[in-house]
Amino acid sequence: MPIPDYQTLMLPLLKYLADEKEHVIADAIESLSNEFGLSSAERQLLLPSGKQTVMRNRIGWARTYMKQAGLIEYVRRGCFRISERGKLELSKKPERIDVHYLERFPKFVEFRDRRNKDAKEPETLSTTVDTPEEALDAAYQRLRTDLETELLQQVKSASPVFFERLVVELLVKMGYGGNLQDAGQAVGQAGDGGVDGIIKEDRLGLDTIYIQAKRWDSTVGRPEIQKFAGVLQGHRARKGVFITTSGFSKEAEDFADRIESKIVLIDGLTLARLMVDNSVGVSSVQLYDVKKIDLDYFVEE
Repeated sequence: MPIPDYQTLMLPLLKYLADEKEHVIADAIESLSNEFGLSSAERQLLLPSGKQTVMRNRIGWARTYMKQAGLIEYVRRGCFRISERGKLELSKKPERIDVHYLERFPKFVEFRDRRNKDAKEPETLSTTVDTPEEALDAAYQRLRTDLETELLQQVKSASPVFFERLVVELLVKMGYGGNLQDAGQAVGQAGDGGVDGIIKEDRLGLDTIYIQAKRWDSTVGRPEIQKFAGVLQGHRARKGVFITTSGFSKEAEDFADRIESKIVLIDGLTLARLMVDNSVGVSSVQLYDVKKIDLDYFVEE
């Protein structure tokens, strides 16, 4: 089954704490994951940021919101338990505890109003199923997808010479080729044998990578990859990168996987993603420094 949203997790989390013992979040995650029958992949699924699992994030926010309502209390670093108010609410046998349910508690209403005021947004806690991190990640992914789409269109409209230079700059930013000046001198020096450039694999030049860069709109098929593989054999080369602004056919991908030479295929979408990851052709507009409480700071000697 899909991973429950953070509001769905509130009542199961409170029931888990009904034994009145102190618990840590890792144990709560394990117990609720078992209760909802989550698969290994679902338990390990990360937020788009890659910093935290989805389950840990959602249980963490379920705990935070119930803490704000007074149903859960923190007893010491990393440990929490059900409060007297929490036990009272459980005794009423609620069918569900969610943000709307928590709005009956003044402290939670105060927290919600303060949050909405700071965010300059209408009251949205009761309608959203996303945690704040998930909402931030989703907004970031939408912005990034739009950026990558626009970036690819810009690349497609560039000249072939500019495109070849862009490819070399990207590979250098990714750690190949030593420095840009050395790598740039290799472009166009491979002759007319179907290679657009040669770049060092590392700063010592222990191996070389042959580059084929195609600013195409049509799909690159197997014949093009076969031709490139033949060029590599003619140069006694073992590694190549074939980059296009379009995409590759399934036959082309299968062929590249089977041959002895290592040919990495980079399609247009991957190219745009790598450009964003390595800050090629893009610049930062706004940075958000997301922080969390440093629990070590509050440990008294």
